[in-house]
Amino acid sequence: MRLVLVLGDQLSPNLSALRKTDKAKDMIVMAEVMAEASYVPHHPKKIAFCLTAMRKFADQLRQDGWQVAYSRLDDPDNTGSITGELIRRAAETNAKGVVYTEPGEWRLINALADMPLRSHCLPDDRFIASHAEFDDWAKDRKQLRMEYFYRDMRRKTGLLMDGDKPEGGKWNYDHDNRKPAPDQINYAGPLRFPSDNDVLDLVEARFAQNFGDLRPFWFATDAAQAQEQLTHWLDGGLPEFGDFQDAMLNDHQFLFHSLISFYLNAGLLDPLDVCKQAEAAYRAGHAPLNAVEGFIRQIIGWREYVRGIYFREGPDYTRRNALDHDRSLPAMYWGGETRMNCMAKSVGQTQSEAYAHHIQRLMVTGNFALLAGIDPGEVHAWYLAVYADAYEWVEAPNVIGMSQYADDGIIASKPYISSGNYIHKMSDYCGSCDYRVQDKTGPDACPFNLLYWHFLDRHRDRFTGNPRMGNMYRVWDRMDEARRTRVLSEAGKWLARLDAGEVV
Repeated sequence: MRLVLVLGDQLSPNLSALRKTDKAKDMIVMAEVMAEASYVPHHPKKIAFCLTAMRKFADQLRQDGWQVAYSRLDDPDNTGSITGELIRRAAETNAKGVVYTEPGEWRLINALADMPLRSHCLPDDRFIASHAEFDDWAKDRKQLRMEYFYRDMRRKTGLLMDGDKPEGGKWNYDHDNRKPAPDQINYAGPLRFPSDNDVLDLVEARFAQNFGDLRPFWFATDAAQAQEQLTHWLDGGLPEFGDFQDAMLNDHQFLFHSLISFYLNAGLLDPLDVCKQAEAAYRAGHAPLNAVEGFIRQIIGWREYVRGIYFREGPDYTRRNALDHDRSLPAMYWGGETRMNCMAKSVGQTQSEAYAHHIQRLMVTGNFALLAGIDPGEVHAWYLAVYADAYEWVEAPNVIGMSQYADDGIIASKPYISSGNYIHKMSDYCGSCDYRVQDKTGPDACPFNLLYWHFLDRHRDRFTGNPRMGNMYRVWDRMDEARRTRVLSEAGKWLARLDAGEVV
């Protein structure tokens, strides 16, 4: 007998470890353990999602004829770690070794490699690009830009291709996908599914101190429910998704977003199958090309690309800090009071739903952290903790690279920073804010306006030669000296109040 490890984000019947073992002889090991539930203070909704989905998947495996040794979190014999549970099960069964699919975090990869059991690690081939394929693409390139990788993935999969050319004559329709939110949202948002009250009670008892609201819990927790949500969104959300994917509204948390990243990253949905369903909606005339291309790019382009970066760059990637930022993460990220409505809304939504869409993450909470000079390690740990779709392979490149520029430009060709004007353009947040986005200086000036120039000034030596940032510095240099001095002085005083723990 061999043990077959299935992790909580590997809930896929076609998992390589399942395909390479024998259900008549081998035993599956699944384990709810405190080490995985607490290495960061995960959002209670994420913990409840993982535990419920794992329990359902274990039942499906049993129904399919597998022997499953399942450890619940409250099992008194639970050793508290994945490796501990494997060692325990090996002792109970006299198993000859362990077969597992490669985890998505270096932390767990290293732990499994070091355990005192004979083991065999198989590649996670649920992704479109293997490590070797990505590394071959990246080899000898001076810049690892996602757009060119994405085009290769389009060619490989055949998605939205017209022969050897892209459908519609262009690879990317992103310029069509930046409209402010419409006056009316005619999509009801994600489906809401029944919860497992036993799991919720367990999470409530063990993780009550964690940031985030557990109830109401509404996530899909098996493949059938996840597909139901995907179908619901393809019918109602996809047609408008492209135009308004960057928009933000006070009173609409989800707009036209699919909310399937939880299910993709846990293995309940297959990424290529998801993309084929979206392409079919376009071919049937149900959704426009810009919406479908933008959605497919997020999956076979960005999702595959950041995984490639994570494994190519290695275990030290999360410790990088190219800009030497060292400010502590402010209390507002954990629900502390703030006068900035955009931050309050984005963090508040994160607290209630374990979800925020990509612009809220990149251009509100991420943008603020970068402008304010917050330690990227603390920013990374926060994102990993608070979002239900966050696993390190996908979260770290998005934060360390794309959001915080801590990898010195491996992912982003320039820092993703903006003044308050961008948030004002793409949302209705500014209209109900204590600060005035129109004010560039003064007591009510939007902090993003002050911090934007403060960031550019303090990092001038690094970025003044960046061709994508030259215009920013020309604007700064055209300001009269008195105005520049005032901006920097007010930004410094605002940051001092932030450091002092004042409500800002």
